[in-house]
Amino acid sequence: MRNEGLGSWPARRARKTPHRTALIHGEQSTDYRTLYARVTRLAHALRARGVRRGDRIAHLGPNHPAHLETLFAAGTLGAVFVPLNTRLTGPEIAYQLADSGAKALIHGPAHAGLVAHLPGETGVRIRIETGDAYEQALAGAPDEPIDEPVTPDDTCIIMYTSGTTGRPKGAMLTHANLTWNAVNVLVDHDLIADERALVSAPLFHTAGLNMLTLPVLLKGGTCVLVEAFDPETTLELIERHRITFMFGVPTMFDRIARQPRWPSADLSSLRLLTCGGSPVPTPLIAAYQQRGLTFLQGYGMTEAAPGALFLDTEHAVAKSGAAGVPHFFSDVRVVRPDLTPVDVGETGEVVVRGPHVMPGYWGLPEETEAAFADGWFRSGDAARIDDDGYVYIVDRMKDMIISGGENIYPAEIEDLLLTHPGIAECAVIGVPDDTWGEVPRAVVVPAAGTVLDPQEVLASLAGRLAKYKIPKSVVVTDELPRTASGKLLKTRVRHHYGTPTP
Repeated sequence: MRNEGLGSWPARRARKTPHRTALIHGEQSTDYRTLYARVTRLAHALRARGVRRGDRIAHLGPNHPAHLETLFAAGTLGAVFVPLNTRLTGPEIAYQLADSGAKALIHGPAHAGLVAHLPGETGVRIRIETGDAYEQALAGAPDEPIDEPVTPDDTCIIMYTSGTTGRPKGAMLTHANLTWNAVNVLVDHDLIADERALVSAPLFHTAGLNMLTLPVLLKGGTCVLVEAFDPETTLELIERHRITFMFGVPTMFDRIARQPRWPSADLSSLRLLTCGGSPVPTPLIAAYQQRGLTFLQGYGMTEAAPGALFLDTEHAVAKSGAAGVPHFFSDVRVVRPDLTPVDVGETGEVVVRGPHVMPGYWGLPEETEAAFADGWFRSGDAARIDDDGYVYIVDRMKDMIISGGENIYPAEIEDLLLTHPGIAECAVIGVPDDTWGEVPRAVVVPAAGTVLDPQEVLASLAGRLAKYKIPKSVVVTDELPRTASGKLLKTRVRHHYGTPTP
């Protein structure tokens, strides 16, 4: 087999465990033999329509077997997969299609209208809608093996960053990047062949695909694909499918814990709960510990495919709040601007190096050069380390508030605000101040049925934070802007609430 990339995974899995269930979507189950056959047919269908090595194949749609079949078919042909965020607008989708130079687009029925109105300059020449047209394309294609040579260093995916600042950049992830990341997960999560993963985090997001789905499929487990996250349905699916492994951002896990059935739900099958995307609030950790469940926290970024740091079960309580230590095949440092390591307790920038780190951004040589320093990828995240080498993510460097010469990290304040029983969500931003340069402001979402008093909220922080860290104002709002993966869009919060007078 000359294909050394992800495109060969279905074939390799089919020869080892052909009858084991790979995917469950609704009432439909797909074993590994069938997955391999469908991927091969799709690859033939795309090749017959003119797709060749190096061409980009995009997918736009919810979590669905077609997403993974497209990824593996692209890898089979030596083409490049481009997953698109389903929450983007038409112009945003058009930008990513044009920027990546995608030749083919496979999309869900819900996006047919958007796709029909895409401007011609996107360059997409092949469009297939999942459903009847997709199934007909597969049915009319052969299933003879395709043995296209693919090397580990070939680009596998162009995954666009969330675009929280400026235009999204396409991180080029190679087959090796994704494989080494999956190996890190297998090593550090102790995955087993009987793993049953609930995939409700979007597959177009690096964590849902690379930290959950791909490692489980590599190991031969089962992925239950859910098109949209719903907390009550999540509890039902855990019980019905005896789910062992879940990934989510803190917001998702918080919504699950707020369900009326939470205290009585059968969670006995759960073995691994991994959480990332943002720091896990202390009250949320406590809520799950009361049910006998421990979060395995991690830290990563799209450019690292994404895993960089991991906090294992053994240290989950003793090192609560830490992002952990580097994954097995990863190197992470916390450094000063001159790249010298910080002292214990000193805040610096996280830099990452390893076989899972991207070679660069698609079509952006200058941005690529700026993102690396002496072979290390500069994350832009602020962190500190403790005496044992555990890394604590403090905040985004760009989110840091400088007030009267003091550095204030919003995540610290947000963690305390979330212990308030009347606050469901919050974000802390800096706003201009004539005296101090800038001061913190809390933007909070009240819990259901709660009326928040801003002054009472501020009073609740007295004695728990240094005075200069306590927000000078509180704004109450109905919701906070988030990406599809649940990450808070701080730029939009600053845009809406960052004026001196709220």
